[in-house]
Amino acid sequence: MIGLTGQLSRIISELRHGRLCAISVLLCASVVSVFRRTFTTETQRTTEVTQRKQMSALRVAGFLVAVSVTAISIAAAFNSRASESLTTLTDSASTQEQMQFPEGLDYGKFIHSSRNHSRLPCLLCHRRDSNSPIPKRPGGSNHLPCAGCHAQQFSSSESPICTICHTDAKSGALKSFPRLQSFRMKFDHSLHVKMGSVSCATCHRPARGGVSLSIPAGFNAHTTCYGCHTPRAQSGGRDISSCGTCHQLGGYSRTSASAPAFRVGFDHAKHQKVTCTECHQVKAGMPQRRQVTAPEPLNHHATGRGQSCMTCHDGKRAFGDDDFTVCKRCHTGATWHF
Repeated sequence: MIGLTGQLSRIISELRHGRLCAISVLLCASVVSVFRRTFTTETQRTTEVTQRKQMSALRVAGFLVAVSVTAISIAAAFNSRASESLTTLTDSASTQEQMQFPEGLDYGKFIHSSRNHSRLPCLLCHRRDSNSPIPKRPGGSNHLPCAGCHAQQFSSSESPICTICHTDAKSGALKSFPRLQSFRMKFDHSLHVKMGSVSCATCHRPARGGVSLSIPAGFNAHTTCYGCHTPRAQSGGRDISSCGTCHQLGGYSRTSASAPAFRVGFDHAKHQKVTCTECHQVKAGMPQRRQVTAPEPLNHHATGRGQSCMTCHDGKRAFGDDDFTVCKRCHTGATWHF
C-alpha cells in the first residue's frame, strides 16, 4: 500500500511538470489524499475489525485509483486533440490567408481564370433578379461577395481593387459592363432545332439589306436568349439561367456573318419561299463554325458534292444550268465580268 501511494505521488509530481490541465492534477491529488486517510484509519483500527471490512476498504481504494487513472487518460487525450485541432486551425487559416492574399497580385484587374475565381459559381456574383440583358455586377451590398475574401483590399478607397468597377471610387461612379473577352460562346444548334418553339428565324434576322442574316451578339444576344433562359429556368432538371449555360472560359472568336455566296450575288431576301433546311443542315457535335452547313457558292463549276447553287438552279426547278441569257439575274454590279 505504501509503495502504491508513493507511485501515485510521483505521478502527481510528473503531471505538475507536464502540460495536462489543472483539473486532472487536482483530481489525482484528491484521490491520493482520500487513499491515505483510508489507509491510516484502517491501520489504527483494532483487530476486532474483520478481514471483510479491510477488503472492502481495499476495493474502495482500488476503485478510486482506477477512476483516477481513467480521468488522467481522458484529460491527456482531450489535451492532445485540442492541441492538434489548434495546429490544424492555424495551418488552415495560414493556407486561407495565402490563397486570398498572394504576394505580388495585381488587384487592379479581375481575372475569371484565376485559380480561386474559376471555381466559384457564376450566380454567386452575377445574380439574375430580372430579365435585363445587361448582367448585374457584384458588390451592391457592401461589396459582397467580393469583400468576403478581399476585406483587406476594400478597407481603403485608394485600393487598386476599386478601379475594376469604378471610374471614381469616392463618388461611386461605375464603369460600363465589359464586353465578352475572356469567355467563349457555346451554342448547340442541334439541341435548339429539336424544340418546337424555336426556328432559325428566332435568332437570325435579315441584315445588310436582306442579303445576309444576322447572328446574335453582345447584350442583344441576351435579349433573344432570355426569351427561354429566364431567371431560375430549368430544363430536364438542370438550371439553364446561369452564365455557365452558354459561356465557358477561353478565347472568343465571333462567327462571321458574311459568306462567299454573298459575293456572287446570293440574296436571302430573294429566296424567302425556300426554307432554311433546303440549303442548310445542322450537324451535331461539330465546332461552333461548322455546326451549320452552307451550299457551295457555284453553279456552272460546282463540284457536285453536297449542295450548290446548281442543286436548285438546274434549268428545271429554277432558271440556270446552261441558259446564259439570265446571267445578270445572279451576277450583278458594274464590276462583274466573265
